[in-house]
Amino acid sequence: MPEAKLEQTDDGIVPKTDGWFVVNARDARWMHHDDMGSAVTFEGDARFRELGINIGVAKPGQPGGLYHRENAQENFLVLAGEAVLVIEGEERRLKQWDFVHCPPMTDHVIVAAGDEPCIVLAVGTRPEGFGREAEIVYPRNETAAAHGASAEVETSLPREAYAPYGRPSLGRYHEGDLPT
Repeated sequence: MPEAKLEQTDDGIVPKTDGWFVVNARDARWMHHDDMGSAVTFEGDARFRELGINIGVAKPGQPGGLYHRENAQENFLVLAGEAVLVIEGEERRLKQWDFVHCPPMTDHVIVAAGDEPCIVLAVGTRPEGFGREAEIVYPRNETAAAHGASAEVETSLPREAYAPYGRPSLGRYHEGDLPT
């Protein structure tokens, strides 16, 4: 397997070709959103076909996305801080080192809580990598809505679910988002 070609962009380092590579999270390209925190996916023109992985950083009260379910397994590990997990309409408190496993079609969202930013490692399978098409649903849920983390109306289109929030911007790592 050849080494991937990495490109230094104005927004950070991104892989341009398939292959193995090493990049520090602080040097990679990040997505930033005023309402939903920041995340690094480690992807660029070269996308990971079988496994998605990211690190999300959210301030207290910020969700890492919208309440949803998809036909792919997702797993989350709280690396720092506290959060509220809304899963299948119920709330669960999360703290550092708590692990969450979501089998396919599990309704869920994580919302940062406490006094410090919450850092979550997210890993999920990519259905298209296994010969299936990705399916996602953003249901309306009152528990998630109370945390600002629910679509206004149920939809299977991400652009409709996220329309009220605007698009994230790409950019460099924000100093201080990750512990030293």
